[in-house]
Amino acid sequence: MAEISKDSKFTISLELIVILGGALITTAGMFFTLKSEIEEAKLLPEPPISRTEYDLKDQMIRNSILNTEEKVEKLEEKVDDIKADTRSINETLLNMNTK
Repeated sequence: MAEISKDSKFTISLELIVILGGALITTAGMFFTLKSEIEEAKLLPEPPISRTEYDLKDQMIRNSILNTEEKVEKLEEKVDDIKADTRSINETLLNMNTK
């Protein structure tokens, strides 16, 4: 492992200095550009919802509600069938016990 001391020599080529300087300038430029774009975006009004988008969302919600209603009706029918089956089983059991 190399040790660093007062007598250590560290050399940097001109090419490395130019590359590091270019990278620093590019990074700083990107930062300030992004910062100004964010500030500009904060000042812009929120985009309005278009009529088409509103209609599509409204239709999607209505379809969802209709599908839910259909499912609830099917479940109610199944519950009614289960109740009828339960009554039938209870009647059969009562008839068996009374005989």
